[in-house]
Amino acid sequence: MDLGLAGRVALVTGSYRGTGSGIARVLAAEGTDVLVHGFEQGQADWLADELGPSARAVWGDICTDEGAEAVAEQSGPVDILVNNYGVAVGGTWGEDDAEVWFDAYNRNVLTAVRMTRLMVPAMRDQGWGRIVLVSTVGATRPGDRIPGYYTAKGSLPAMTVSLARELAGTGITVNCVSPGAIATPELVEMWTRQAERGGRSTNWDDIERHVTTEIMPTLTGRIATVSDVGELVAFVCSDRARQIHGAHLRIDGGAADVVT
Repeated sequence: MDLGLAGRVALVTGSYRGTGSGIARVLAAEGTDVLVHGFEQGQADWLADELGPSARAVWGDICTDEGAEAVAEQSGPVDILVNNYGVAVGGTWGEDDAEVWFDAYNRNVLTAVRMTRLMVPAMRDQGWGRIVLVSTVGATRPGDRIPGYYTAKGSLPAMTVSLARELAGTGITVNCVSPGAIATPELVEMWTRQAERGGRSTNWDDIERHVTTEIMPTLTGRIATVSDVGELVAFVCSDRARQIHGAHLRIDGGAADVVT
């Protein structure tokens, strides 16, 4: 299926690693000119080199106004903004003070607010744009640990609806994508170490079966890959998804098991 993204310009925040790198790869494969983002100069160069001449690395600390403005200046106008960056910071209700909660909100919400405010004017001018916010299954089913993180991520679906209403009739769509467990290299390594310590098989099929039944149950018995998430994001950014606006789309293998 041709998604019609060839020649579009996309900025994917936090794409120097993990899920963001997977999203960037899928968008690049669809012919999009991808801006891969790192927090420090050179941090995202490896992925830009991998994706080829249509990709370019940009950098800046989007946890600050100045850093976000630097990224916007390097990027120029974009057609697609994927607010992917976020970090699961924090500990427990008893451990985390107000500063931890502020930090969680800044990293997981205000980074997206900053980049959206900077990139929307050019999208308005051209009458077309796509904004995707990446949340988590924990936005629907938060755990008791890292409460500041889940509270912050839980605000992104509400932010999506508010922004969609703000941008009604502009040609810009806004949607939220919430993955469950994702087989990033970091998590695969962690689950493999856990299997070794527990004396279990380190074969990936066995690890996946254990994780999806004992640790993070899913109805599919599978763990999403970063490409799975990237393919959903790419579809949402396409003209084929032009009537999907203000939606909260879960890609969690049925882990949320809720109606709304």
